[in-house]
Amino acid sequence: MIKLFVNAWKAKEVRNKILYTFLILAIIRLGVHVALPGIDVQSILATESSASTGTLYNIIAGGANSRWSIFSLGIGPYINAAIIMQLLTVAIPKIEQLNKEGEEGRKKIENYTRYLTVALALIQAIGVTYSYRSVFSANSIVIFTISVICLVCGATFIMWLAEQITDRGITNGSSMIIFVNIVSNLPSGVRSLTLYGAGGDYSGVIKVIIILVLLLADILFIVFINEGERRIPVQYSSKMMGRRSFGGQSTFMPIKISTSGVLAIIFAISILQFPETIGQFVHVGSVFQKVIDVLRITNPIGTLIYIVLIFFFSYFYTSIIINPNEMAENMKKSGGFIPGIRPGQPTSAYIDRVVNRVTFIGAISFVLIALVPLVLQWVFGLNVGFGGTTLIIVVGVALDIVKAMESQLLMRHYKGFLND
Repeated sequence: MIKLFVNAWKAKEVRNKILYTFLILAIIRLGVHVALPGIDVQSILATESSASTGTLYNIIAGGANSRWSIFSLGIGPYINAAIIMQLLTVAIPKIEQLNKEGEEGRKKIENYTRYLTVALALIQAIGVTYSYRSVFSANSIVIFTISVICLVCGATFIMWLAEQITDRGITNGSSMIIFVNIVSNLPSGVRSLTLYGAGGDYSGVIKVIIILVLLLADILFIVFINEGERRIPVQYSSKMMGRRSFGGQSTFMPIKISTSGVLAIIFAISILQFPETIGQFVHVGSVFQKVIDVLRITNPIGTLIYIVLIFFFSYFYTSIIINPNEMAENMKKSGGFIPGIRPGQPTSAYIDRVVNRVTFIGAISFVLIALVPLVLQWVFGLNVGFGGTTLIIVVGVALDIVKAMESQLLMRHYKGFLND
């Protein structure tokens, strides 16, 4: 690992990409500390609870400081727009046809994603600004409008920076921004562990060691799940051309355990936190407040619903990404077949059965990972500020960074070889 980073730093092209990525990430982290115009930051810090600033959305957006900054919306609108467009690609035939048209079609979809990002940012900006109406230093329509414009511009600027990282930096820009925002909350989690372990006896230290071991085991498990896949053997029939035989090679079709990735957990959390989000903007009654309390992940009923939603979205997203009928048809056209399985519908049914089993294993794995912070809170009474979903994101992006550096070095090696 260390040798990889050393070799990457020695290569000028890769080093420039790393420095360019660091520069953009530094700009984003500085913007997180720029307050919205006309807002009273001290009033927000005095009224906000640690629970409200430690939600998954706030951690991804950049932590507690991002709640009152011009980058308050973070990369969220862009991620939501990309997910919506991905779902619409399957649901709307016209968009699906654009996706199949190659580079030009994908550019049009990217433009639609940008427009949708601005629309979502505008809706969220109005809601965020309205929720802070009581802490503006001067309540007026001008301040309200300026705040909304700053939030929309901030979200659009972050979207542009993410695309710049993707084009000229290391790995996917959106993932890198989320990764840095999550890691920026690491000091607060370490501080919580330090305060938790400080005491007159050794019980606190022992509990901290147990927590660290549990988090380490969680990271290793995430790596195993992220890299795990079910390989379906595929055999291609040989073809006679003249006196020569072509084809006939054996390969495999990989089905990843983490097909849905962290999106299943994010969707589940979004639905559970939707009533609470509504409650932040409007006054709610006692009945609605009880519904919000029941749907909290820390509540046993909320935890059960959380698990069910993770299973549902794991299967739902996998069904969108993987189409067994299309895979079987493409395999048949290419002269491929699964040993022991007839081409056509039997192949499609076999792939569907394998995908369902793999998805079930993946869903169970994500449930176990997502429950880690709840276990820490129930057993030890500690909220470390990271774990579960955030660990999946951090580990996944870290693996992507390593793979991106390896591919960059490999590409540079082949370029040097061909030039020689």
